[in-house]
Amino acid sequence: MTDAIRRETGTEEVLCEVRERVAIITLNRPAAKNALTMDMKEALYVLIRDLEDDPEVGAFLLTGAGDAFSAGGDTKRMKKEGKPPVMEDRQRQLRWEHELPRMLHQSSKPSVAAVHGAAAGAACSIALACDLRVASERGFLLTSFAKLGLSGDYGGTWFLTQLVGPAKAREIYFTAERVDAQTGLALGVFNRVVPVEELQAEAFALAAQIASGPPIALRWMKANLNRAQTEDLDTCLRYEADRMVRGALTDDYVEAVAAFSEKRKPDFKGR
Repeated sequence: MTDAIRRETGTEEVLCEVRERVAIITLNRPAAKNALTMDMKEALYVLIRDLEDDPEVGAFLLTGAGDAFSAGGDTKRMKKEGKPPVMEDRQRQLRWEHELPRMLHQSSKPSVAAVHGAAAGAACSIALACDLRVASERGFLLTSFAKLGLSGDYGGTWFLTQLVGPAKAREIYFTAERVDAQTGLALGVFNRVVPVEELQAEAFALAAQIASGPPIALRWMKANLNRAQTEDLDTCLRYEADRMVRGALTDDYVEAVAAFSEKRKPDFKGR
């Protein structure tokens, strides 16, 4: 096991360390159930942007300190601030905030969310933007917006529709009922559900397994899977053929073949 290397985030409300090629990103406001402040949103944006270009990182693991993933937006602070003075300014701000789920979804690096307790509101959408989700038995998703008189943000309607289909996504959003761990597992929203005490280890092991894989192949694989959500079969087949042939020209492919022949674990370099 390699030593963890801490990465500076500019705030103690978001922590990051890299271990075994996994960037472990922790939302760190446990007393407020990791409710998202603007400082946290800015830190997450810069962090994901910079880690995308870091060759020492092969996957992201997002989690929350304490007994929640995140309660979403800081509603207490919202109440104090009141309605934004200029609608156009607030829309511009929210469109910038939406870069975070977009970056997670479009990143070349797979992401895993470790959900313990609530992943609510915008944080629910962030968890849905990740490629995989591991929940503890106490983990749950909560869209929340209908109870706040709001329609939803951070791409949650799109991500949830992709995962569970339009009818179920509508039910979850319209009723704002929580999706508990076992229900989420049955719906395919959660990939795994584990005991509380095993969550962090299980989620990290999954992220580390993925991060040890061939970076180029994983990048193209994720692009193929994303494209399959919006493109027709012929288009997907054309891109698959291109990436498959290009993949056979990489050093990682040569290494994988040699490792298979020599009955050892491959050492991928991303070349």
